[in-house]
Amino acid sequence: MIPADQVEQLIKSQLPDAQVIIQDLTGTRDHYQATIVSTSFEGLNLIKQHQLVYGSVNAAMASGDLHALTLKTFTPEEWAQQT
Repeated sequence: MIPADQVEQLIKSQLPDAQVIIQDLTGTRDHYQATIVSTSFEGLNLIKQHQLVYGSVNAAMASGDLHALTLKTFTPEEWAQQT
């Protein structure tokens, strides 16, 4: 198990400018959904965006502390259109 704030810190270690919203989907602290807004996603397709994020949490997933992470990734422009 891994606390939500630690998942956020891992993501921000790879994407320092990111705005990150973490939701625990099951209450077990190993299945999360992350909504991430970052300028690093500009010009990247969805797969590349997700690869950036998964690269930051890979160790936690490999150890079993983090079992599942659902991603919603946005550039700041895309996020502005969502809200």
